[in-house]
Amino acid sequence: MPFDSSPSAADLALHLEQRGDLSKPWYLQMLRMQKLKETKGEMDPQDYIERIQEAHGDLMRLGQVWKGREAELFDGTDPPPDVMEPRPGSADDR
Repeated sequence: MPFDSSPSAADLALHLEQRGDLSKPWYLQMLRMQKLKETKGEMDPQDYIERIQEAHGDLMRLGQVWKGREAELFDGTDPPPDVMEPRPGSADDR
């Protein structure tokens, strides 16, 4: 059985929520694909293929949001924001 180093969909969702990245469509696509990967064994093969095709179509409609932002989006080297906002729901949240 091959080792899979990718986080679970639940772990990924928690990470994205903590970073405030749940509103970014490319991260939502990552989450969607991880969830599909996890449920593949429980799905009818044709249904799985259809869902992958839908996800691919949605990803292609996102366009080239990454142009000029490759390091930020793909290398994980995105710089911290100039103003650090408190986590939603924290004691410092407004």
